[in-house]
Amino acid sequence: MSVFNVHVNRIPYDGRVTAVEYNPGKFFSANLDKASRDNEQNAIFLETEKKQKICFVQIAGLIARRIICKAQTGDKVFRGQRFGMICFGSRLDVYLPADAKLNVSVGDRVKAGSSILGYLS
Repeated sequence: MSVFNVHVNRIPYDGRVTAVEYNPGKFFSANLDKASRDNEQNAIFLETEKKQKICFVQIAGLIARRIICKAQTGDKVFRGQRFGMICFGSRLDVYLPADAKLNVSVGDRVKAGSSILGYLS
């Protein structure tokens, strides 16, 4: 996301939050590959009703120095629900189960709350 995008983060699938893990880090530009590994980040782990596990990670960027996350361990959450935001130039990585059927490709532009990233089996 650029500084011109809306940085509100939404829950990708209905389920229960099993863990929230904050990791301090650096502040490289969020569009660089090393940002996923090295930047300050907050990982949210979710389990669906069918016991599928999803992880999504809020990643701070060069300018973004503040991650806001309202999701807490044990919360029941719903697809599209706002759970946090990252202030300016950030990114959100979503990790789906290996058997998920993807609906997007590298380079696609998606919109929070309306783009379907993929389908769970």
